[in-house]
Amino acid sequence: MSKRRAGGDDVIVGNNIRVHRLSRKMSQSGLADAIGLTFQQVQKYEKGVNRVGSGRLVRIANALGVPVLTLLAGVPGVGRTTPVEPSAVALLAKARPLRLIKAYATIEDTAVRVALVTLTEGIARLTRAKR
Repeated sequence: MSKRRAGGDDVIVGNNIRVHRLSRKMSQSGLADAIGLTFQQVQKYEKGVNRVGSGRLVRIANALGVPVLTLLAGVPGVGRTTPVEPSAVALLAKARPLRLIKAYATIEDTAVRVALVTLTEGIARLTRAKR
């Protein structure tokens, strides 16, 4: 029997781990310490380079305070018959959207916040129309 390699599902699981780790403001080292691994191994899981075994997935979910199925969200065939569309929460795993969200969160003026959302939605409509 050949050794199974990491694939697309592992990338989805890794991204989910990263999203939930970042949403809890936990470092890769912090998660690694909580589950008894090195931060390099956590990094490999998050990038989908290495597969996460079921026992380890349970420990990761417990460390992040989420149900195991949360980390499997988006994997075809897990609790659904059709693939899940990527969520806005997944943007937290990427540097630029996370910077945008952090900057937006510091704006206290409601009118400015509304104006930014309106502007962004307008840009998105124009971009879709050009396709």
